[in-house]
Amino acid sequence: MVRASLTTLPDITFVDAVSGLQAIEALAVAPVNMVILDLNMPDMHGLDVLRFVRSHDHFRSVPVLVLTTRGDSASRDAVMQAGASSYMTKPFVPGALSAAVSGLLNREPAPWTPAPSNPA
Repeated sequence: MVRASLTTLPDITFVDAVSGLQAIEALAVAPVNMVILDLNMPDMHGLDVLRFVRSHDHFRSVPVLVLTTRGDSASRDAVMQAGASSYMTKPFVPGALSAAVSGLLNREPAPWTPAPSNPA
């Protein structure tokens, strides 16, 4: 469904990963302009993958859109604090996903900085 939603965008090439570890391996092998990441994956939580991406200088400016079934505010807040560029929930409207991806790919990358933590 994600691929089908993005076929109208020009010059899109997909690199698939079915697990968090495969996603990290794929990042090491092929240059990417964007990551679409689910939180629910086998072997590694998507939030851990996002933290990995943001902890490496090479990937800090790569936009990361989290697309997940988790619509609760705690998940969204954790993802955005970890450095996601955007957050969408499933089910999604294909046009909305396409517009979000297009917007992220066409904006000037800003250096990622962690959100300030709230003292407990």
